[in-house]
Amino acid sequence: MAKQNTKTLKKEKRKGFNNLIFAREAGVLFALILLCLFLSIATEVFLGVRNLLNVGRQVSLLGIMAIGMTFILITGEIDLSIGATYALTGIITGMLLIRQYNLYFSIFVGLAIGVLIGFLNGVISTYGKLPSFITTLGMMSVVRGSALLITEGQPIAVNELSGADPIAVDKFYFLGQGRLFDVIPMQLIFLIIISIIGWLLLSKTVFGFKTYAVGGNKKAAHVSGIKVFNIKIWAFSILGFLSALSGILMVAFMPSTQGGRTGVGKELDVIAAVVVGGASLSGGEGTILGTVLGCFIIGVLRNGLVLMGISPFWQEFAIGAVIIVAVGIDMWTRNHRRR
Repeated sequence: MAKQNTKTLKKEKRKGFNNLIFAREAGVLFALILLCLFLSIATEVFLGVRNLLNVGRQVSLLGIMAIGMTFILITGEIDLSIGATYALTGIITGMLLIRQYNLYFSIFVGLAIGVLIGFLNGVISTYGKLPSFITTLGMMSVVRGSALLITEGQPIAVNELSGADPIAVDKFYFLGQGRLFDVIPMQLIFLIIISIIGWLLLSKTVFGFKTYAVGGNKKAAHVSGIKVFNIKIWAFSILGFLSALSGILMVAFMPSTQGGRTGVGKELDVIAAVVVGGASLSGGEGTILGTVLGCFIIGVLRNGLVLMGISPFWQEFAIGAVIIVAVGIDMWTRNHRRR
């Protein structure tokens, strides 16, 4: 009996060790560490505090949106309209500030529009029974067109010369350009806060459990009493809110935006970061920690290519290669665990 218990214990330890070795977060973290080690050798300034803080700031807006996309991919859906939402909400917030509306009201309106867009995506994709790929592809054009219509294709600059209140402008700029304790970029602070909230929501709440259940097996989730459509609508709304937040912070950092250019292709970067972080495009898998690490891999890679003086055209090539490798590793580890 004792011999059997010992054998069982060893088997459990081996299983736990294998789970640790093949945990996606561990693999992504290992890849990030290797990338950082290589860049620290290849460049002299990569490990500088200033550069590392700049990397953190550069990935912050991407990370905030990627956290929202994590919820979407876990449910087995996708959202291609976030780049357009990112642009429209920033533009509307900026236009309200130019017309000297209250700062907090302007931000609230921008966030509310983001939530509305996400809500509509969710309702059409669920109750409308349209694939989320088609729904959000169409919404991308609708939202982008709306941004162009309200601006007449002209750029929007948020500053005193455009009519904005100087006090409101200073407060608004601090959200995007300020530094906590004159050191940590505010955008990075927002990413940290959103990451913690997202992790708690996804890992420690009933909503998080239901989100994984919906993505893992929609029929089983429905039979068990989970309102599948409601969970998906909430996921789309969360992403809409976070896309709007990123768009507003973008305008606060670089107070000039244009409806036809801002956020173009942003959805691809976001999806790439989440996939690199270990989320599955088929649903049911993904974590906030993995997503954040995936964002930093993309951010560090791009920062390193710039520091090494490599042509920016190679950035897209490198990101594409990383995505292919990440998905390949994902498939390999999944097959290994099934054996």
